This record gives sequence, structure tokens and C-alpha cells, in this order.
Amino acid sequence: MPISRAELPADDAAALIDQLCQRWSGAKELDRAGDPVRVEFDNGTCYLQAKPDKLMVVVEALDDESHDALERDVDHALDALKGVELDIIWEA
Repeated sequence: MPISRAELPADDAAALIDQLCQRWSGAKELDRAGDPVRVEFDNGTCYLQAKPDKLMVVVEALDDESHDALERDVDHALDALKGVELDIIWEA
């Protein structure tokens, strides 16, 4: 199961998670009750966790093709965040 992580500097990571959850409201499943927040898509799962000075993002999928596609989708969503400029570097 391929997994990748990114740590993104953020002054208000919780607000970024709110924006992402609004964007992904049509996801297969969205669980904001836990920490981290879990967003399940057809091709994998994204976990979001707010830390005092950063947003932690983890992407996992069942196969490499699905993982790459989900990572691109998450990249696109992060790039689209309002008022935020992020340099996203994924680590396996």
C-alpha cells in the first residue's frame, strides 16, 4: 500500500483543513470527528492533521496508479486554497 506524507508550513492549519473539507464535501466519506481528519475517496484516503505551525498531510492508496492520481488531486486542492502559497514536497 503506497503512502506519502507532506508537512506544509501554516499559521492556521485548522482553517486550511476547513477549506479542504468544504472542497471535498462530496468525497466518499469525510470523518472530521477524529484527529487526524480522514477523507476517503474512491482511489484512496487522505489524512489531515493540524499542528501549531504546520499542516500534516498523508495520502495512501491500494496501488501505485491510484496513489499517484490521488496525490495529484490533493496537490491540486492544496494549490487552490485561498490566500495560501504552499511548496508541496511529498515523501514516501
